[in-house]
Amino acid sequence: MRTKPELLIPASSLEVLKTACIFGADAVYIGGEAFGLRAKAKNFSMEEMEEGIAFAHRRGIKVYVTANILAHNHDLEGAEAYFHELKKIAPDALIISDPGMFMLARNICPDLEIHISTQANNTNYMTYRFWWEQGAKRVVSARELSLEEISRIRSEIPQEMEIESFIHGAMCISYSGRCLLSNYFTGRDANQGACTHPCRWKYAVVEEKRPGEYLPVYENERGTYIFNSKDLCMIEHIPEMVEAGINSFKIEGRMKTALYVAAVARTYRKAIDDYFVSEETYRGNMDWYRAEISKCTYRQFTTGFYFGKPDENTQIYDNNTYVNEYVYLGIVEAIDDRGFARFEQKNKFCVGDSIEIMKPDGRNVPVRVRAMYDAEGCPVESAPHSRQILYADLSETPEPYDLLRVSNTDKKGD
Repeated sequence: MRTKPELLIPASSLEVLKTACIFGADAVYIGGEAFGLRAKAKNFSMEEMEEGIAFAHRRGIKVYVTANILAHNHDLEGAEAYFHELKKIAPDALIISDPGMFMLARNICPDLEIHISTQANNTNYMTYRFWWEQGAKRVVSARELSLEEISRIRSEIPQEMEIESFIHGAMCISYSGRCLLSNYFTGRDANQGACTHPCRWKYAVVEEKRPGEYLPVYENERGTYIFNSKDLCMIEHIPEMVEAGINSFKIEGRMKTALYVAAVARTYRKAIDDYFVSEETYRGNMDWYRAEISKCTYRQFTTGFYFGKPDENTQIYDNNTYVNEYVYLGIVEAIDDRGFARFEQKNKFCVGDSIEIMKPDGRNVPVRVRAMYDAEGCPVESAPHSRQILYADLSETPEPYDLLRVSNTDKKGD
């Protein structure tokens, strides 16, 4: 019998965690203020983590905490204290890649599941068996695996053991994220959580005796962004992912906005649910999935390694910019007694603009901004400052946790 896979969504902050929960996540993965591989993300204080776990658990949603750095000696004492703190707030699992960190977590938090990060280069079934025998519940497959290889792993490991695989998000130029470019160029180590993403930079060749004369690097005639991969998107291949025996579909993006998280969570939630109604239902809604997933920020899409090794068509050579069709305005925190939406403004918009209410159930409701007021009740025509608390009178009243966004091509009403 087919088992519906878990939809695992990233969260960079408490706000984004709540958005992920409301918009369709079965589980959320987050990082604390240390020992995770996204040091530039906002990340969670211990108090925020505790609040987030409680919020998710009230809705039957799991929370996994990353501690997946490749640790040095000087990291271990702090990691030990960190695991003692995590033991008290009881997330559902820890995500770890380093064997030393694994041993610490296993000894300090014996009741918590441990999931082995993709950073541990998990490419064969013997590696999965090894981690199972050490006490790991789940292993995250390396991005370099095909669906055929994952299917073979599934057949060679205990049925109770779980496979987690990426289904959407940025791809890394280096093997399962083990990149040294950032450390070399900037002193910020990708394997310690401080990657500066030099794979997205534009490169040139300099001849030794002609310094300052930059010669273009062409992998082909189109451009010089030679390491810049397209983003993974498997929205059209849910059946193949299910048939491979994957237990958890993971979205990459622990530095993304609430708008991105809401869009990918809502789209993949519907696609998975539709497929488990019937494949006909899933295929019949494909245009909607494609349209909605393209409203996220992205770099063009690829299926990565899942159907064979990537070729030159998986790279973007002429630029390193995202496609960004929508602008994030804010999340509705509450509706006051006037029916006005209270929210913290993220980007500028004005009275008279046509914007969109993005609802967890899949609806996108176009509305007009009829009036806005600041926190003191004074009318304002626009919201020029980010993080300003505003009250908006919209032509249709939203609900708490709805997102407000505006199309880049349709910012003003007529």
